[in-house]
Amino acid sequence: MEAYKINPKFVISDEETLRSQYSELSPLAAKKCLSALDKHAQDFIRRSPFLCLGTQNADGKADVSPRGDPAGFVKVLDSQTLAIPDRPGNNRLDSLANIVANANVGLLFLVPGFDETLRVNGTATLVTDPDLLKTMSVRDRAPKLAIVVSVNEVFLHCAKAFRRSHLWDPEHLQDRSEMPSLSRIILDQTTGAPDDAEMQKLDAALEETYRKTLY
Repeated sequence: MEAYKINPKFVISDEETLRSQYSELSPLAAKKCLSALDKHAQDFIRRSPFLCLGTQNADGKADVSPRGDPAGFVKVLDSQTLAIPDRPGNNRLDSLANIVANANVGLLFLVPGFDETLRVNGTATLVTDPDLLKTMSVRDRAPKLAIVVSVNEVFLHCAKAFRRSHLWDPEHLQDRSEMPSLSRIILDQTTGAPDDAEMQKLDAALEETYRKTLY
């Protein structure tokens, strides 16, 4: 594949030029951004089993991490504060290390079947308070820590992206078997994948690991 090169003639490098490409912001879109979680935002969060967590390190390098659990896993502590349990993962700790270096975070909450999303921006703190962690236990296992977010912006996002993507439409579900398994992809990208018989054993082992280490 030939490397893509950006033509500097078509680069937008200032906000004035950017905004000139679009219509003016509607008054309602400007007003919908709240500084605290109202009853509708709180209800949306309690229904959500999944969110994306956006972070940056001290140098501005960005990362987005998925977080999922049964609906209501994110605790609404008050109208300005959320707590997200940190479940077992791959121990890269990308998001957590970023938060230590740069507290600013962005959250995107999803609810299955809802085309709207909820966006929350704020600052995060990593907390090991046992009383808080106990409230987040699943299968009698508390998380190692919680990501406590102080909210400064919250607003509902319209349905256009989900309508365009047909994300929840069963007719648009893709066949997972059309791509290799996660194990094979990672091995292809690193040490090289073994033969099919050995790959089947590795895939089965991964599924067993999922079963045993979700919490």
